[in-house]
Amino acid sequence: MSASSSRPSYAAVLRVAHARRTFGAALVGRLCYGVVSVSVILAATRATGSYGVAGTVMALFGVSAVLLMPYRASLVDRYGPRRALTPMALLYAGLLTALAAATWRPGVPAPAIGALAALTGACSPPLGPTMRSMWSELAPEPALLRRAYSLDGVAEELVHVTGPLVVGVLVAFAPPAAGVLLSAVLMAAGTLAFVSSPAVGALRPRPLKSRRPRGRRGGPGRTLRQPVLVAAGVGLSLSVVDLLVVAVAARGHHGDDTVAWVLAALSAGSAAGGLLNGAVDWRAPARVRLPFCAAGLGLTLAAAGLAPGVGTLTVAVACAGVFVAPALTTAYLIADESAPPRFRTRAGAWVNAGVNAGSSLGVAVAGWLLEQLPTGVCFALAGATALATALIPAGWRHPADGTPPPDAEPVTAPVTAPVTAPVDPTAASPTTPPAV
Repeated sequence: MSASSSRPSYAAVLRVAHARRTFGAALVGRLCYGVVSVSVILAATRATGSYGVAGTVMALFGVSAVLLMPYRASLVDRYGPRRALTPMALLYAGLLTALAAATWRPGVPAPAIGALAALTGACSPPLGPTMRSMWSELAPEPALLRRAYSLDGVAEELVHVTGPLVVGVLVAFAPPAAGVLLSAVLMAAGTLAFVSSPAVGALRPRPLKSRRPRGRRGGPGRTLRQPVLVAAGVGLSLSVVDLLVVAVAARGHHGDDTVAWVLAALSAGSAAGGLLNGAVDWRAPARVRLPFCAAGLGLTLAAAGLAPGVGTLTVAVACAGVFVAPALTTAYLIADESAPPRFRTRAGAWVNAGVNAGSSLGVAVAGWLLEQLPTGVCFALAGATALATALIPAGWRHPADGTPPPDAEPVTAPVTAPVTAPVDPTAASPTTPPAV
């Protein structure tokens, strides 16, 4: 891998016509996802008085959001962002408002709250995948598109860091359900501003002529195997690490602020890695870079398990974070370049779903692992999961429309990752907060 001399800046991304307005509006709407998860848990706990019920409510909310995400994204591809996102966002905001009303005070039966949470999650708009597909329209030049995706990935990190902080301030003055209500306002306002952007208005829906492009056995789904499964491995590893950090702090008799600092270091490392990844014009194609990102994450997480103290662990986790945003950004780039225009939003949604499915599985197994094994071994297993995804075959091919991906043009000889048995990403089912 090497860098070339042509390096458009991140400022150049934001100078693209309508980019600031479109991206800013999308971030307002996506902040909803940073706020809503914590808010739903707190509100359900206050309304039912049970952590178990609150966890079930959040699981129903998250699972319905993840399971149906590719199908909601397909509506955006088919009808365009304005026709698909507007009713979706208004319905989602309305259901969030109803959920806030149901959890404002105790008294509503838990099954009713759970059913309302599941219905709400099923309607969550795919703002993240839609914004990423919009970058392909706003900044189609390959180097500029990579900067745009890196900027988007860093912004996503900030959304998940900022959201809980907003909730923390809000619940000091209002019931937790107020956070759910704020989420509804953010989604409605952000989405309406997003679809009113001239760039979004100029985007016309692309009619779906057939479900599978002719001459492509299995359609674009086969090309998504690598990015979806790597994204799932990243999501699983990170969700395990979240709980491992809590366990390390508790077993070392450290305060809760220790957990916050270590996880903040993870986010900071991810943001730095994302910015660095976007600042380099890689000559190797994205499908070759992705296994290196996954392997780097796996090795650094395994090394983090050897940390003798919290200070060393913080540094090790920050180093692991450096590979997170590049891995996810590269996975999204591969999804974008592999899919024809009429599948772009759905392709990004599959990667999104992979992250959340991995996170859901990680949450399910992390507690059991901690009860059976030392934390160092758990770190090694989390790292091994990410490392294993580096062995997933790249399966590179031209997109269905016959145009080669931009990253592939400078390559003179094909390079592939080691081969393991293929896995069908459409078989994955999905919580941690849904990725935006």
